[in-house]
Amino acid sequence: MAHFRKDFLWGGAVAANQVEGGYNEGGKGLSVTDITTAGSLESPRYLTYTLDGKDGKVAGMFASSLPKGAKGKIFDNEYYPNHVAIDFYHRYKEDIKMFADMGFKVFRTSIAWTRIFPTGEEDKPNQEGLDFYRRVFEELKKNGIEPLVTISHYEDPLALGEKYNDWQDRKMIDLYVKYATTLFKEYKDLVKYWLTFNEINSSLMFLKLVGDGKVSDADYQKAYQKLHHQFVASAKAVVAGHKINPDFMIGNMIAGSVYYPGTPDPKDALAARYEEELSQLYCADAQAKGEYLSFAKRLWDEHNVHLKIEDGDLEVMKEGKVDMYTFSYYMSNMVTTHDVGEKAKGNFAAGAKNPYLEYSEWGWSTDPDGLQLYLEKMYDRYGIPMMVVENGLGAVDKLEDGTVHDDYRIDYLRKHIKAMDKAVEHGVDLRAYTTWGCIDCVSAGTGQMSKRYGFIYVDRDDKGEGTLKRLPKDSYYWYQKVIASNGDEL
Repeated sequence: MAHFRKDFLWGGAVAANQVEGGYNEGGKGLSVTDITTAGSLESPRYLTYTLDGKDGKVAGMFASSLPKGAKGKIFDNEYYPNHVAIDFYHRYKEDIKMFADMGFKVFRTSIAWTRIFPTGEEDKPNQEGLDFYRRVFEELKKNGIEPLVTISHYEDPLALGEKYNDWQDRKMIDLYVKYATTLFKEYKDLVKYWLTFNEINSSLMFLKLVGDGKVSDADYQKAYQKLHHQFVASAKAVVAGHKINPDFMIGNMIAGSVYYPGTPDPKDALAARYEEELSQLYCADAQAKGEYLSFAKRLWDEHNVHLKIEDGDLEVMKEGKVDMYTFSYYMSNMVTTHDVGEKAKGNFAAGAKNPYLEYSEWGWSTDPDGLQLYLEKMYDRYGIPMMVVENGLGAVDKLEDGTVHDDYRIDYLRKHIKAMDKAVEHGVDLRAYTTWGCIDCVSAGTGQMSKRYGFIYVDRDDKGEGTLKRLPKDSYYWYQKVIASNGDEL
């Protein structure tokens, strides 16, 4: 018998910018994602812009990658996969019906900031945007599915990114809190579970993985200052949310990974520890403990970072600690100070290849034991309810006889569910599991459709061609049984 709670929330997860489409409908403004091109494992995604009358593009996913003074621009000769994505904006009822038929108890999605405040600075929200998400949440509730809503999921308003240099200006704090408070008030009777920022630690993790890999002290200064402003914004949102509805459960969201030393060399053990502090604990502590621990000063000093902390910031961070710890988990990493042969690749994958693990064609390791380790370690550290809100296998699926025989995906998920069950048996208070990309969607890292995670196949390719027809895969029926048995039948 599995050890999951009787009210365990089984479901799936997506992000607005990766499924909705309708980028210029319903009064929506442009987000940074809307000027982000398609890419691949070999070629990065680019932000397209104009500067001093000349068009250009730069590798990246955040407004911080734009040259100073640049304005985002959509080029006629570039393909922007998120503009249509999988058209959830018009097909959400069909998709929610398929989720309900699978037995979903929870569905994680995000809200596009620019559907609510098109530039981020309007005095009043866009009613069409509010109405759209109300319809989505009501449809979920009608089908017995709890919404789990990410307030900011890699989708800042482009206008704010250009004006305030990607969270370098403290004005972003109040603009975010206004946005979050608007959502809390509007949906206080429909949504209980909220996440403030998706994979907030990605600002640090992506530094070495985007562009040419050369990171200056100035880059670190910007990343840490951005995070400080986001920590304060998150904390203020938590405080505001609890005043609006004391029953809200508001969480952080960390891109989770474990870091193994590559050899028994003590220097490797230290290197792995330092990487964990940088990539995981710095952000997790700030939101779940509400403070910067002693190692934070070492991280700042390593890159000559001088954080601008105003009076009251540290107090509000302490007051606005999150209620639950949520995270994505796809892979583990191995860290060594020694020369290595083959290195891991793919977003969030770094360091040496682990000879004891298998790797996907996108370079991501498969390590369910790492998930158990992460759950137990973080629960012991923070002692608050936990949710695994992203997990899954990205793969090229082959459509045969109107379906996909994805035993490889079933095998991956089965192993990770077993790892979660073991952690629960060991005392971890795990409340939910939402697999990533429960319906095929645009990959955030590469912009591809061919990197598929879903239980539901969507007929669309990397060039934006296809009917968008939805088809259940073999894994759809397998997960249906998993949910019905509360994890007993794997």
